[in-house]
Amino acid sequence: MPPTNEIEALKPDMVRWRRHLHTIPETAFEEKATSTYVGALLESFGLEVDRGLAGTGVVATLKGDRTGPAIGLRADMDALDIEERTNREYRSRRPGKMHACGHDGHMSMLLGAAKHLAATRDFAGTVHFIFQPAEENEGGGRRMIEEGLFDRFPMSAIYGMHNWPGQPLGTFALKPGPLMAAYDVFELTIHGHGGHGAMPNETIDPIVIAGEIIGALQTIASRTVHPVDSAVVSVTQVHGGDSWNVIPAEVVLRGTARSFKLGVQERIEARIGEIARGLCAAHGATSTLRYERRYPATVNYAEETDVAGRAAALVVGADSLIHDPMPSMASEDFAFMLNVCPGNYVWLGTGEGPNLHSPLYDFNDEALVYGAGYWTALVKTALP
Repeated sequence: MPPTNEIEALKPDMVRWRRHLHTIPETAFEEKATSTYVGALLESFGLEVDRGLAGTGVVATLKGDRTGPAIGLRADMDALDIEERTNREYRSRRPGKMHACGHDGHMSMLLGAAKHLAATRDFAGTVHFIFQPAEENEGGGRRMIEEGLFDRFPMSAIYGMHNWPGQPLGTFALKPGPLMAAYDVFELTIHGHGGHGAMPNETIDPIVIAGEIIGALQTIASRTVHPVDSAVVSVTQVHGGDSWNVIPAEVVLRGTARSFKLGVQERIEARIGEIARGLCAAHGATSTLRYERRYPATVNYAEETDVAGRAAALVVGADSLIHDPMPSMASEDFAFMLNVCPGNYVWLGTGEGPNLHSPLYDFNDEALVYGAGYWTALVKTALP
């Protein structure tokens, strides 16, 4: 079932907006040109626009032609520190920065819905269109909340959406409960005793110890966490040494941990420290651990998931809904908003192609009408 003719008619606008946004990628809390462009479009549609939450955040408000509750629809604005390799005519104009996660598409779909709804206002209540900075790593959603998002713009529910490469184009995946994992990072410093590479007996070699720790950390998922629970512990950086023939005094390991349950998250943090201390002690070294809990798990509410499912079915048909998909160990800072307000987060299939965060990734413009159609159907379903 295709989106409505009215949404199809907006496709050229959405493509133009999306491709312009793709040329001006800005990373966390630097989305000045992006938010200026988005805010100006929203004002041109007739929405009341508020700027400045979390620095570059934009919240636009639209009232329907009938009274009712308020809901929020959220899109993220930031890009990534990636050198683009797509060679599109609308490729990034900013070296080392790229919209490699589709946030340009997210903004354009929500803009399309805002334009359509502003022209019709056929709903009972208020919609807050939330354009959030710094979703990638820096917790812009948390900062918007801390600066008063839900106090200044009260809402009964909030909804989010992410494009999902590899999922069939125009399908929606949704489920109540955990959908995406909590996101933690760690930095482990191994303090040894450096020396000549030809005289290792006179050193406490932190590189050898680091190797043992890297292997041992994999036992957290395989031997510490309950087999039916999910956990990932990945070492993603190893830093140590500057010379061919010098054993360094320190090695730094950095990485990420993912989980869905608070108890598992706590156990991972504890075991990283225990393993590091034990292996370092066995070699006469010491360790220092810095562990940060960046994002909580993204956990959907049952009632709002039902609303989202009914809205998506109006756009693509019930046969194009993927119920209860396997959760992803990737993370999403929309989780902070769900910790404060009931809501739902869905995945919109964008078909085959390079995955998110690839330098070859480009948002599939054919998905724009499905996303904008979903947002408009959601408003009419949640605010009939």
